[in-house]
Amino acid sequence: MTNNKNAAIVDIAQTAGKFKSSIVLQFDNKYIDVKSILGLFTTLVSDNDYELHVHGPDEEDAKKAMIEVFAKHGLNIKA
Repeated sequence: MTNNKNAAIVDIAQTAGKFKSSIVLQFDNKYIDVKSILGLFTTLVSDNDYELHVHGPDEEDAKKAMIEVFAKHGLNIKA
């Protein structure tokens, strides 16, 4: 990650919190609510690939913002 893990997690959770849509990361058989800082702390590591699932009224904007914030922190994500 380009910044430290804590900064990335806070940035990701705060970005997700701006949207009404459900924003979930899938990793193996786990699903993590991206708005949950605790969930991100226990799961997020830079060398894994995550799949992003966004559903709700502002999902297009939310998906775009999440892709940008993950890229900013050097994290791999499939949307």
